[in-house]
Amino acid sequence: MPASISLSNIAWSTPDGRTLFSDLSLNFETGRAGLVGRNGVGKSTLLHLIAGSLLPQAGKMSVSGMLGLLRQSAQVSPGETVADLFGASDGLDLLRRAEAGLAEVDEYADVDWTLEARIEAALARVGLSAGPGTELSALSGGQRTRAGLAALIFGEPDFILLDEPTNNLDREGRDAVIDLLAGWRAGAIVVSHDRELLDTMDAIVELTSLGATRYGGNWSHYRELKAIELASARHDLLDAERRVSEVARAAQTTAERKARRDGAGKRKAAKGDMPRIFMSGLKNRAENSSGENVRLAERRRVQAEADAAAARERIEVLQPLSVVLPSTGLPSSKAVLRIDGLTAGYEPGQPVISDFSLTIMGPERVAVIGGNGTGKTTLLKAISGKLEPWTGSVSILTGYAMLDQHVGLLDPSNSIRDNFRRINPEADENACRAALARFMFRADAALQIVGSLSGGQLLRAGLACVLGAKSPPQLLILDEPTNHLDIDAIEAVEAGLRAYDGALLVVSHDQAFLEAIGIARRIELVQTRRQ
Repeated sequence: MPASISLSNIAWSTPDGRTLFSDLSLNFETGRAGLVGRNGVGKSTLLHLIAGSLLPQAGKMSVSGMLGLLRQSAQVSPGETVADLFGASDGLDLLRRAEAGLAEVDEYADVDWTLEARIEAALARVGLSAGPGTELSALSGGQRTRAGLAALIFGEPDFILLDEPTNNLDREGRDAVIDLLAGWRAGAIVVSHDRELLDTMDAIVELTSLGATRYGGNWSHYRELKAIELASARHDLLDAERRVSEVARAAQTTAERKARRDGAGKRKAAKGDMPRIFMSGLKNRAENSSGENVRLAERRRVQAEADAAAARERIEVLQPLSVVLPSTGLPSSKAVLRIDGLTAGYEPGQPVISDFSLTIMGPERVAVIGGNGTGKTTLLKAISGKLEPWTGSVSILTGYAMLDQHVGLLDPSNSIRDNFRRINPEADENACRAALARFMFRADAALQIVGSLSGGQLLRAGLACVLGAKSPPQLLILDEPTNHLDIDAIEAVEAGLRAYDGALLVVSHDQAFLEAIGIARRIELVQTRRQ
């Protein structure tokens, strides 16, 4: 029987009562499906329901075939090795004893002589040079993700369930995961905001508060279809608004005609030209006809306004977010950042960055790229003054803002609105609300406490507080800004950064993001050789 996953009329709510799924039905068969949707819509929850680690509160689920789930992150136990991820520690121990001639006679039948080679082949498939005995604590977060993915495919499941598999990976790691999925021929359900990865999918499943919709083809094809839907919604809105105007004009014309008839009738009655009984009959017929016309006009008005509201709602969902920002006034001849011969690190004699120099002039857009452990975050710490240079100098020659992955400039105990007013004391309430709305924090959403925000919401809030100022800083420094954003939010940030006319220094592995914001220069860091 072919492997398949079927969800029928599934319902699930969070412990605080917020409904994520109501009457959700979906089917997955062999092939790669990308699962997309805004943060908080329930993508990770859906994976856990499919995997069986959560149970639906209503509806039925059917799974045919073996599943393998890769979670976003995992805790590492002391002494835990790559072999433990594969569930192969005992098998490798037996193999070692057998190779040394120390196994019991009856154990030789259980020896898997190819086990180590197959583990190493799985690790190589995701571009990881670690061996089975490597301790997980010695690997970076991105390397552990790749090791987990290797262990997942090692079991040869019928379906792999991946939750943001390229988060925190460097370029090499992302390419390895993308290549693996491009060649995957079993079933896969992939939650991701990585547009390069989603372009390897066979279908895109869009999850919204209204349910799920499947689109055949990869991410690029999905975006083309969404553009067609948006054009259709705009056409429907124009048609509905035209009908609303027509109904209003018709109602006005009818009212004016009635007023003229009523006036003429009153004048005739005043002259006494008609018998009283005849005048009474005419009046009743006129009132009945007028009442019917009013009811018909009201039905048409209600329908036209409902159609217009539905079209506006579709456009709100479909239309890409746009952000308009004030100018920084940065001239092209002004130096904003100068680094000369920077050497820095954490352990004496073990520099992470060695003899690094960089100058940014005017509104340049510069990306710092490189593998995990090459010193990108260390460089940003030295620039921002959080890490003292051993030798060399760092000079920031203009006003700047830096957003790290934890958005440390925001006070987690205050609301987004209060943080904005603190960071931008010159802004009045209207300017504050308008700036936050541009980054999707409208009305009461602006009153959310920062400490309660998801990772994606947190970065959006930080960007809104920095870029929404009346005079944005002339230099903006970003550290992996897309790691926790959904695709809608990434595109909103891209729109804002395209509108930003200051200088940009960005650390990111997201090639699509770097291209979208117009990066003109890339600085690649390489691992400093330890002394």
